[in-house]
Amino acid sequence: MQQAKRIATGSMQLEPGKTKIRRWRQALQNWQLYLFIAPAFFYFLIFSYGPMYGIQIAFKNFIPTKGIMGSPGVGFDHFIRFFNSYYFWDLLWNTLSISLYELAVGFPIPIILALAFNELKGGYFKKLAQTVTYAPHFISVVVMAGMIITFLSPSTGMVTNVIEWLGFDSPDFLTDPKWFKTMYVLSGVWQSAGWGTIIYLAALSGVDPGLHEAAIIDGASRFQRVIHINIPTIVPTMTILLILNMGSLLGVGFEKILLLQNSLNMEASDVISTFVYRSGLVDAQYSFSTAIGLFNSVINAIILVVANQIVRRTNENSLW
Repeated sequence: MQQAKRIATGSMQLEPGKTKIRRWRQALQNWQLYLFIAPAFFYFLIFSYGPMYGIQIAFKNFIPTKGIMGSPGVGFDHFIRFFNSYYFWDLLWNTLSISLYELAVGFPIPIILALAFNELKGGYFKKLAQTVTYAPHFISVVVMAGMIITFLSPSTGMVTNVIEWLGFDSPDFLTDPKWFKTMYVLSGVWQSAGWGTIIYLAALSGVDPGLHEAAIIDGASRFQRVIHINIPTIVPTMTILLILNMGSLLGVGFEKILLLQNSLNMEASDVISTFVYRSGLVDAQYSFSTAIGLFNSVINAIILVVANQIVRRTNENSLW
């Protein structure tokens, strides 16, 4: 009995070494695959993980002439300064409200479009509809901001003229703070909704036609088949995309906001990312802006983990 235990123990001790050798052999046999992913690996290593070395200036009073290591440390002073500032809650509210608004409006629309496109029969109209909804995705942010300013111009804007032609008073979309978030979110939905349908259409293509045939035989209508067959099929895809969107809840991009921002709508348009840009690059407060950016990234990471747990538990108890 003891000898059998020693033999078993010895085999268990040799197993990790054999596993490593086996893994190296598999890697050498599939070296083409590793060579294929090498550019992406080094890209993220150099441009995403490499710059993380500079995060430490958030805890220092960074002086460019002295470098990162030579700059004196200040601990959490920059974070405390940001938390105690009068604009902290305004920046946090603007960032959260725009993100939640964009998530509430922009997340379900690609799903609805994908379900609608999936019900269309193949033909000219379906191709035209998909092309029209996909096209805005390929417009650059600068061009998109220029189009928004042109369409919503108080004097020559197409949207403004249509509203006035219908007999209503057109609001000043570009300068009124109350309209900035709606303008930003709806323009983003117009630009990205069609492109977002591609993932859902790919998921819907995996639906077994036999399920629809059986449902038709049982007397199910088209709407019932969408509810009970198509939607449950794309729920896992919806879950993954929802988690990814929640992970960037405070990561509102500053490019379009900065292009649409002016002195009159600053109250509603100033978010964390634009403040980091302004304080870091314009005002040269490198340590302070790095601290704010680090705070933003940490909160996003926490939200991503919490959202992952909540969505996973919800799916476990889901009726789908």
